[in-house]
Amino acid sequence: MDKPSTPITEHRIRIALVGCGRISRNHIKAIAAHQDRAELVAICDTQADRLEQAQQLIADAAGEYPGAAKNVDQFTSYGELVQAVKTKSTLVDLMVLVTPSGLHSSQAIQAAEAGIHVCTEKPMATQWHDGVGMVKACDQAGVRLFVVKQNRFNSTLQLVKRQIQSGRFGQMALVAVNVFWQRPQSYYDQDEWRGTLNMDGGALMNQASHYIDLLDWLIGPVESLSASTATLGRKIEAEDTAALQMRWCNGALGTMAVTMLAYPKNLEGSITLLGETGTVKIGGPAVNKIEHWAFADESADDAEVQHASYLTTSVYGFGHLPYYANMLDALQGKAEAMCDGLEGLRSLELLIGAYRSARDGRSVHLPLEH
Repeated sequence: MDKPSTPITEHRIRIALVGCGRISRNHIKAIAAHQDRAELVAICDTQADRLEQAQQLIADAAGEYPGAAKNVDQFTSYGELVQAVKTKSTLVDLMVLVTPSGLHSSQAIQAAEAGIHVCTEKPMATQWHDGVGMVKACDQAGVRLFVVKQNRFNSTLQLVKRQIQSGRFGQMALVAVNVFWQRPQSYYDQDEWRGTLNMDGGALMNQASHYIDLLDWLIGPVESLSASTATLGRKIEAEDTAALQMRWCNGALGTMAVTMLAYPKNLEGSITLLGETGTVKIGGPAVNKIEHWAFADESADDAEVQHASYLTTSVYGFGHLPYYANMLDALQGKAEAMCDGLEGLRSLELLIGAYRSARDGRSVHLPLEH
């Protein structure tokens, strides 16, 4: 952002959580774990039962972290929450949006206009102009915009990132990303917005969003891409299966294959990197296991391979805790944000480019015309 915000140092950072669906538990626990400098002060959801479930999660987290919030303000309307912030009946420093993706832009802009910092789950928006509008609104209001990219903090990916930065792969030749997951029809039937183009997106925009992020964050800017999408096994508006072919600015070529029809459960979330002097594959259900590691030279990092892999029962991994640490550091003026609005736009640009390619049946060159 262009305008630096004033660091928050006089009190714990007060957070409102908007949306109490599946991923909200990760945010509730991460906020509780950072009880020394953050506190959850409000939750908001249009469904009363989800507010009740969230309150129970808050109580459970307080049991694990005694200093964390036990009772918070509850709202069934985002407009009411924003009004409460404006009148200072509820004091909020950071609005965390865990709502349908199509709502992120309008909600972020409302928060920015109220002078509140914003954190939004992925993807930051479902339309390119909405993402750009979010960044512009936060810049104009002098508030920070963060986009959740917790996979960047996974130990496996952090280790590989260091090898790329140090040049151990030499010339990168080929990159292959696979996301073979299972999302049954019952998953999409939970909410009317799931699987819709404007509010959710499909396998690429929603489920594989973090893997799209890795294409740029790990390998570098993409020069061009072509994509095909299909809806083969789910009664949804968006795609349940997709295939991409890419060329990076550094010369590397690559593919990405995504489906939500893997039977009978999540099979693989992997990235394979083939370079002139190094080959690595990170696999498991969610890039949580280093399955192959070979380089022409030696490094102290090689001893870290066996410790970097971890077990996970969730595709979300364990990155929300370190993600919050970095975000809170940024708000307190201690560090630069690793995942700000501009970083979010880089992923969104790839997503929009893929959808345009699939729609028009042609390759799309990046960057997109703004």
